[in-house]
Amino acid sequence: MPIKALTGNEAMAEAMRQINPDVVAAYPITPATEVVQLFAQFVADGKVDTEFVAVESEHSALSACIGAAAAGGRVMTSTASQGLALMHEMLYIASGLRLPMVICEVNRSMSAPINIHCDHSDTMGSRESGWIQIFSEDSQEAYDSVIQAIRISEQAFLPCMVSLDGFIISHCMQGINELTDTEVQEFIGEHKTPYSLLMDGHPFTIGALDLQDYFFEHKRAQIEAMENVLPIIKSVGKEFSKRTKRGYGFFEEYMLGDADICLIALGSCAGTAKVAIQELRDKGIKAGLLKLRVMRPFPYKEIVSALFNIKAIAVLDRSTSMSTMGGPVFIELRSALYDNPVHPLMVNYIYGLGGRDIFPRDIVEVGQKLENIKRTGKIEKMIDYIGVRE
Repeated sequence: MPIKALTGNEAMAEAMRQINPDVVAAYPITPATEVVQLFAQFVADGKVDTEFVAVESEHSALSACIGAAAAGGRVMTSTASQGLALMHEMLYIASGLRLPMVICEVNRSMSAPINIHCDHSDTMGSRESGWIQIFSEDSQEAYDSVIQAIRISEQAFLPCMVSLDGFIISHCMQGINELTDTEVQEFIGEHKTPYSLLMDGHPFTIGALDLQDYFFEHKRAQIEAMENVLPIIKSVGKEFSKRTKRGYGFFEEYMLGDADICLIALGSCAGTAKVAIQELRDKGIKAGLLKLRVMRPFPYKEIVSALFNIKAIAVLDRSTSMSTMGGPVFIELRSALYDNPVHPLMVNYIYGLGGRDIFPRDIVEVGQKLENIKRTGKIEKMIDYIGVRE
């Protein structure tokens, strides 16, 4: 198909149209409003067979999605920031009930103070809720990831959220290589579920009281399901690559093969980091990038293997854990590297909170500092900030 010029929101909405889910329940919130607004127009124009449920809040939106998924439907929604926070109670219920569904999540800072621009505080705040989490560098990756997410979620029997950076990607135009509607339907396949609240002759209980006698076992089963997600992501990504020549794994390695220092980033910052990596190479610094795509489940074994020969690492976090230990990606990566026989030197940079820009020159400076850390073996400041006024 010809390349289409689409914003990130339009790309996600177009992927939803081609998936043609049974139910979409949603409540609008900036900067994700356009995703469901466009999809509602597809419903009104008869371009999808979806039952669109306009609800009174995001809590209600995910509650309706849970009911629809439990009834055997293919289900999607979209939200951001405070909307995802309002869904928080229901995130755990959706995952605990092992219900496949997909949220198109547009990253936005969490109030207060009120801010409508991008950081990753919303998604990172929900990372322990039992949802698969996939981050997107650009609109093409968001489009491709939403289509893959349906397959991944329905194979794993776990819900999945696909994220893109608010305004930076959601409202910016990019050329998108689309699949045809037929290709998307062939790839995702017919939605099948082994159980449904509407099945006759096969009664079962869902959402029952589950106290000391069985709760632990049910949670252990959910944990095991999450542990088995990575092979599914890998398999679905390989099949998608065969169809599109666009490959997706747990992360992307950029100039990492011969690197001795490495930057870790996710979301739109990874694209900026690639420019900075080239500038660092031009200065004679052997820098590389690991762009994290899958945050949940955290592919720690594969990441550790990819970083085996790296001497110094800088993790760029667009959120903070409020733990005094740095950002969430930094904390998890340090934990992943704990058992390594050789520990690379590690520093953490918090950047871009509330949508503040990060520029290639900022990341070049990080790379130069990291090169100095590698050379001297000394870390003066383990956790630092980019672009914040003192």
